[in-house]
Amino acid sequence: MNRRAGPRSPAGMNPTTNTQISTGRGLLLAGAAFALALFVPSTLQASQRWETLEAIHWIENPTDSVRPGPCGELGAYQFREATWHMHTKMPFARAVERSASDEVAVLHYEWLKRGLVRHGLEVTTYNIALAWNGGLTATVRGSVPARARDYAERVTNIALELRTTQVAGR
Repeated sequence: MNRRAGPRSPAGMNPTTNTQISTGRGLLLAGAAFALALFVPSTLQASQRWETLEAIHWIENPTDSVRPGPCGELGAYQFREATWHMHTKMPFARAVERSASDEVAVLHYEWLKRGLVRHGLEVTTYNIALAWNGGLTATVRGSVPARARDYAERVTNIALELRTTQVAGR
């Protein structure tokens, strides 16, 4: 299909009004567009991360129990000791402290995110939750068990509810 572009305007001209755009104004507009591209996605990414991690917390340990899980998991996100030590040198016992657990959760989220990107997978709440529960390697290979898919759907639904509640509260 051969499509022809509309009439072109000379460099430095506003194509709508056909008036000259000053260099200062052009730089200001370019700077504003650049800043918007930098800050809006990071804000959205941070919001998505918070929603995802909070949803994981709601599923893993909604009552903030300090008792270990069936496989020795601890804290708000029910970390296993090996996962905890992938990201920090803090003693595993600190996983029951919400601030320490949050810190490691963010590190683990970002590690999963980098792994998904490295393998060409979209960074979504579903994929993060799938990798969180079923493992990054299994997620990349597409071989996660059904229970991990169920978990990821539950996390996604809770995160969506959190997002809806957050937007309604603004």
